[in-house]
Amino acid sequence: MKLTIHGAAQQVTGSMHLLELDNYKILIDCGLDYEKDHSIHTNENFPFDPRDIDVVVLTHAHIDHSGNIPTLVRLGFAGQILCTPPTADLTELLLMDSVNIFLNKAGKKNKYGKNKGKFNSGAQPLYLQKHVMDAMERFVTIGFNKPFKISGDVELTFIPAGHLLGAASAVFKVMDKGEEKSIAFTGDIGRKNYPVLNDPEPIPPVDFLVTESTYGGRMHTHGKTVEETFVEVIEKVCIKEQGRLIIPAFSIGRTQSLVFSLNKIFSSGLLPKVKVFVDSPMAGMATTIFRKHHNLVNDEAKEFYNKQGDEFEFDNLTYVETLKDSRQVSNYYEPCIIISSAGMLEGGRIQDHLFYNIQNYYCTILFIGYCAKGTLGHRLLRGDSIVHIKDRDLAVYATIKQTDVLSAHGDHNDLINTVKHQDKSTLKNIFLVHGETGSMQALSDALTVDGYKVTIPEKDVAYVL
Repeated sequence: MKLTIHGAAQQVTGSMHLLELDNYKILIDCGLDYEKDHSIHTNENFPFDPRDIDVVVLTHAHIDHSGNIPTLVRLGFAGQILCTPPTADLTELLLMDSVNIFLNKAGKKNKYGKNKGKFNSGAQPLYLQKHVMDAMERFVTIGFNKPFKISGDVELTFIPAGHLLGAASAVFKVMDKGEEKSIAFTGDIGRKNYPVLNDPEPIPPVDFLVTESTYGGRMHTHGKTVEETFVEVIEKVCIKEQGRLIIPAFSIGRTQSLVFSLNKIFSSGLLPKVKVFVDSPMAGMATTIFRKHHNLVNDEAKEFYNKQGDEFEFDNLTYVETLKDSRQVSNYYEPCIIISSAGMLEGGRIQDHLFYNIQNYYCTILFIGYCAKGTLGHRLLRGDSIVHIKDRDLAVYATIKQTDVLSAHGDHNDLINTVKHQDKSTLKNIFLVHGETGSMQALSDALTVDGYKVTIPEKDVAYVL
C-alpha cells in the first residue's frame, strides 16, 4: 500500500491524496490550489493519469477539497465519487459557482475583436457547467458511521468531522497482500461548540493517520463567545460610530453560522436591531440545503428552531437576490451589516462592496476566516495601504479587523486531541497535510515530544505503508 500527497503538501489548499493498492487506486479529495492562479495550466496537469483512478472519496464540499473534480472527470476519470449527502448537495453549488468565476476571469483576460464573445486559446476556463454535471452524475452518497465496501479489499467509513455540514473524516480498512491495515484521512477538523454544527467525533484507532495541520502551533482566542465578540464589534461600528460593518464570508457554512449567531443576538435583545444584508445568492441556496439536512445540525440549532422558528431568518435580515438589489445596498445609508462572499475576496459581490467602501472611514471590514497567500483578503490583512479592486488601485481608509471566533478549523490543542484518541501502540505514522510549513513543524514537534512518529510529506513523493 502506497500513499502519495499530491496536494496540500506543506501548504493549505489543493488537497489531493492518492492511496494505491495492487490494481486499485483511491483519490482522497481533489481540490483547487488557491495558492496558484486558477488557470488551466496549473490545475489540469495531474501527476497521474485520471483514467487510472478507480474511485474518489470526498471529505467535504469546500473548493480546496472538491474544486478540481470536474477537471478529473473531463480528463477521463470514470469511477464513483463517494461522500455524505450534504457534501454532494453543497459541492454542486460550489462547483457551479467555480464555473462562473472561471468564465468571469476568462472574459476579463480576452481582447475582443473579430471573435467578439468567444474565448481565445489562452483564456479557456478550467471546466464548464457540462463538466460539473458530468461529475455530479458520478456522486454516490454514504451516511455517517456506516461501513461501506468500495471494493473486495477496501471498506470505507465516514466519521463526522464538524467543520462544515456533511464534513467527514474518511477511515479505510484495507486488506493488503493478506494483511489488514487501516488508514484515516481527517479532512478538515472542526471545533467544539461551533454554531449550527455538531462537534467532531473521535476517529477510531488506525495504523496510519493523515491529518490537517492548519492551526498547528496556534490557539484560537479564548475568553469570549461568538455572540460576545460580535456584540462588541457591532456596538462600536454600527451603533456608536453609526457606520457600516462588512463581513466577507464563505456562502457555505460560515454564513449560516454567522446568521444564526446574529439571530441569537437580536432575538435576545442584546443590541438594538441593525439591518443585516446577506448579499450572496449562493448563501441563500446553501441555507436551503442546511434546512434540507436539518437532522444533521447541532442540538442548539434544533432547540432554537423548535422554540423560536427558523434559525436562519429574523426580522431585520434580508437575503439579497438580484444584482440590481445588491447595488442598492450601497445606497443604504443607515448603519448596517453586509455579509457577502467570497471570504478571501477573490470574486463575488464582496468586491463591489469593497470597491465602494474601502475608502470609507466609517466602514470596518471584519474577516472571520483564513485568507490564503496571494488573495486580496491576505493583502488587506497584512496591511497593504493600496489594493487593486475592479481594475483600480484604491487607498485603504476603512478599518481592517479579524477574529477567529468563527474559524471552522480546530486549533493546535484540537489537533493534538484528535491524535490522542489514537492508540500509540498501533499507530505507526502520522502524515501532516493542509498547513503552512511553520504550522506543520509546530504540530510535528508537539506530537514527537508526546512519542508519536510524524512525517511532513513532500509533494508527489510516494510513501510505502
